[in-house]
This record gives sequence, C-alpha cells and structure tokens, in this order.
Amino acid sequence: MKRPVTSGAETTNPAAPSAPAAPSTPFSATGSAADPAAAPAAGLDGIPRQRPLPVSAVSAEGVHVAVAERAPAAAGSARPRSRPLLARLRRVRPWRLFPTPTGTPFTFGYAVVLAVTSVVAEYADPGLVDRALQASSTDVAHLAQSPVRVLVASALWIAGGLTSTYVIAFLLVLTALERRIGGWRTAGVFLLGHGLATLATEIPVGLSVLAGHLPESSLHRYDYGISFGVAASVGALAGLLRPWLRWTVLAVFGWMVIGDLIAFTDPMTNWGHTMALAIGVATWPLLRRVSSRTTTGTRETPRTARACP
Repeated sequence: MKRPVTSGAETTNPAAPSAPAAPSTPFSATGSAADPAAAPAAGLDGIPRQRPLPVSAVSAEGVHVAVAERAPAAAGSARPRSRPLLARLRRVRPWRLFPTPTGTPFTFGYAVVLAVTSVVAEYADPGLVDRALQASSTDVAHLAQSPVRVLVASALWIAGGLTSTYVIAFLLVLTALERRIGGWRTAGVFLLGHGLATLATEIPVGLSVLAGHLPESSLHRYDYGISFGVAASVGALAGLLRPWLRWTVLAVFGWMVIGDLIAFTDPMTNWGHTMALAIGVATWPLLRRVSSRTTTGTRETPRTARACP
C-alpha cells in the first residue's frame, strides 16, 4: 500500500475526492464580495442624496470593473463667445473721439491754442492780424532768416479759421493717434510732416527765383497753417488701423488731395499735402513697433498710449 507523498504543508492525496468548486462570487470595484444586504437601502432617513452610480462593465473573467462616467457639462454654463450687440454698444464711448485734458494732453492743449489764435484772427484789428500772419509765414525769405521760429509760429494758425475742414480732421486724427502712441510721438509726427513738407515746397520756389523763372515777389508770400501736419498725421494713423479702415482712410484723403491737384488752384500747397501724407506713411515701421510694445506691455509706455480704444 502506497503512502501519500507529503511536501511541506501541502499534502497530495490522489484518493481524496476533489472538493466542489466554490461558486464564483462577483466582486465590486474594491475587490470585496458584493453583498446585496450590506448595501444601504435607497431613501433612508438621514442619508444625503448620492451621485449616480458609475456604469459597470463586466470583464471576460467575470469580475465587475467600475468605469467612471463623466458628468455632462451643463448646457447653459458655457458663455457664448460673441457678446450680445447691446453689450458691445454699451462699451462705445463717443467722447473718446475728441481730446481731453488727461487722456490726450498734447492734442487738447494744441486745440486750445488754435482756438485762441482763430478768435484773434477773426475779431482783432485787421492790420495787426496781417502783420502777425506775415511774420509767421514760412516763405523763402523768413526761412532763410529764422527757420525754426517761423516753422513753429506758422503752425499756430489755421488757414480758413475755425470753419476749415482741417479743424475736424485735426481733432479726430490727432486724438486717435495720441491715444495709440502718446503725446510726444504725436507731436513729433505732426512737426515732421509740417517741417519737411514746408521745406519741400519752398526750396523749389527759391531755386526758381534764382533761376529767373519766378519773380522776386514769390519770396514773400503767405504760407501758414496746420494742413501739412494734419496730412502727415492721417498717413501715420492709417498704419495703425485695421486693414479695411486703413485703406478706406487713405483712399478718402488721397482722393481729396488728388482732386485739389487736378483743380490746380494752389499747386504748391496741394503738392505739400501729398508729400506730407507720404511722410506719414513712411513712419509706419517705427510707429508699429511702438504700438506693438504698447500692446504687449514689454516696455513702459505713457498712460495715454495704454488707454487707446
């Protein structure tokens, strides 16, 4: 008779009947046997409402594996990307189109000076006004004697007074430009267009007088106003606008300048407007770098430049 072979704590007895297989018991996600009686009954007092149970999936081995179920986001929780039209209209501030003492100090102060000189030109003694305008004229004779003084003095008067169309253009264009690049840069653009366009139109007159093509009286003529500076500011501002608005502004103002050239009523002044507009356009690369630094905040900029719409 053969004895059963034992090995350690385990005894192998081929004659012993095999134990019946334990029935497979489903397990929960935590690995413990599922007990229906142990689960709390729904609706018991004192138990807060629970979240919906996760969806269970049965694997090939018969073990229940819990699968997390994402709760759908509420449909009304997400904000629409585009704000309503009424909210956009509420953000529109029309008064920002015009200069203010704190927002655009250069344009505001310059506008006050121009208003004073326009009132003086309208109501003061005509002889006094005539002498003041003659002394402020940027003709060849005055430019040869004191160019800096007459270039500054000629920009303090408005040709045509307060009824000139350049008054509205001055207020709107310089206000928008100063809100984008600051007061000092706006003054630089204005004076650059005013000075270069004046020299570009007066120097040929002096050369023509020397060559004998024009009389000597051409050396003493009235030449003052803000139109050259405004034209340069229009060209500079166009480079900071959106493409569709940029080309619209250039097309409208360019058509006005070309119309004046075709009329040929004052060719020197009209050519000066064209040159001043081109000078403003030539400042696009510099002003765009300034505007981009203002937008990204990589460099400290004036408060007026950061307040642009």
